[in-house]
Amino acid sequence: MSGEPGGERVIAGRYRLLSPLGEGGMGTVWRARDEVLHREVAVKEVRAPAGLPGTDVRRMYARLEREAWAAARISHRNVVTVYDVATDDGRPWIVMELVRGLSLAELLAADGPLPPARAAHLGAEVLAALRAAHEAGVLHRDVKPGNVLLADDGRVVLTDFGIATVEGSSALTMTGEVVGSPEYLAPERALGRTPGPESDLWSLGVLLYAAVEGVSPFRQDTPLSTLRAVVDEELPPPRRAGALAPVIEGLLRKDPAARLPAERAERELRIVGAGGTPRADTVPDASLAPTLVAHAASDGPAPPFAAPAPATTASDGTAPAASPRRDRRAVVALIAGLAALALALAALTYALLDREDGGKEHGAEAGSSAPDPGASGTEPGPGPTTAPSGDESESSGPGTSSPAPQSVRVSVAGSHRRYTGPCPPPDEEAPAFTATFTVGRVPAEVGYRWVTDRGAMPGRGWETLSFPEGGARTREDTVTVTTYEEGGTVTGWIGVEVRDPVDVTSDRVAFSVTCETETGTETPTGGASAPSASGSP
Repeated sequence: MSGEPGGERVIAGRYRLLSPLGEGGMGTVWRARDEVLHREVAVKEVRAPAGLPGTDVRRMYARLEREAWAAARISHRNVVTVYDVATDDGRPWIVMELVRGLSLAELLAADGPLPPARAAHLGAEVLAALRAAHEAGVLHRDVKPGNVLLADDGRVVLTDFGIATVEGSSALTMTGEVVGSPEYLAPERALGRTPGPESDLWSLGVLLYAAVEGVSPFRQDTPLSTLRAVVDEELPPPRRAGALAPVIEGLLRKDPAARLPAERAERELRIVGAGGTPRADTVPDASLAPTLVAHAASDGPAPPFAAPAPATTASDGTAPAASPRRDRRAVVALIAGLAALALALAALTYALLDREDGGKEHGAEAGSSAPDPGASGTEPGPGPTTAPSGDESESSGPGTSSPAPQSVRVSVAGSHRRYTGPCPPPDEEAPAFTATFTVGRVPAEVGYRWVTDRGAMPGRGWETLSFPEGGARTREDTVTVTTYEEGGTVTGWIGVEVRDPVDVTSDRVAFSVTCETETGTETPTGGASAPSASGSP
């Protein structure tokens, strides 16, 4: 680094720093002049925190160089252009195009929430950038208003790929570190699971929610409570989103495989951005989706259609999916790492550090589609589970009197899973699902909830099923699916999650409801919609 009279600094003998464009605890973005090509550029400087070990400093600088490499391999008008990586004073400086304008965060702070059409237009441009990045094998992993630039020439530019993951690159992370802004973090990333393109789509959904509502949906007073809300809390219904609401809700499904696909989301965003309303056959329509009607739990044997055979694994031999209780433990462990990093680096998160130390890097992967209520009737995936295993009635070991750990088995079976006819379906013909719970011993209290492909069942939440001392070890709960529309087809799946006293996930049972008019002709929707999470009994 060299200097000249007037206090201006010159990086790598070429880039003269003129004035800061933005500054944070970990670095500064400068407006600079390229003395060789005689043009203004943006130069990103990152300062290593005082006291950081040399190995960590080198790792940080390696990630900074990787940011430039990740962004440079993406050629798209909505992605900031990287010109150079200059090395000066033993550290890299990223040289980028200078985008004149405001960030979306600055716009929201100045003007407040945006109209749905305006937010949809911006979201479509950001999603176009994300799709280009995913096609290049790059995950952004920090999509938020501060990283979306609104250029004076009308461009919407996604910037700051400093924590991007590039397919095929080596790991440059440190154990226990947290990447990205907690309130924009996807649930799977908050739990330390493998992220994919769907994780960026979640962050885009949070951005869109914040753009129209004025606040991100899961923001809490502390990072810990924010991450817990991301993992456990239901999405607060958007009040100001208008036609944009179905797209936001589709992007903010907890299950990555159930999120709105990128291509479809971009199409719907452009429709809303142009002042239109997405068609019911492309975005789930709450007016057509079924109402999930719950009935009280009952004792005794199951009806004829509910004769489940408990199993400990899914039909394909895979282990059951992680449950909410275990998820919360993962969040606590994650925050412990976050607190340690905050004390060491004097910041909550650091944009250039990754969390998955020694893990594989993640490229773009195609998301799964919604389950097909085919001949088997059960979606491949987590099967009915038992936890923990072992003899339920014997003591925990020879010579001891301690009881064995409590166990719970849960399975779901259904009848009339594929209904076709006038709606609402008659009670005796509507799809009905019975969950059968069996505990290892009584007394017991089982905490559970019904879930669908759109998340937790509305109006039920977490419930407790009591098994009194001296009573039966098996109890049941039943729900039915109905809709009050005159035409269309709805598909989905239903299952049960148990969090107390152990973590158990049932099988997922598919269903479909096809509503026909009185003349017997169905009003086509052109596609299937997921079950609604907003109906009432």
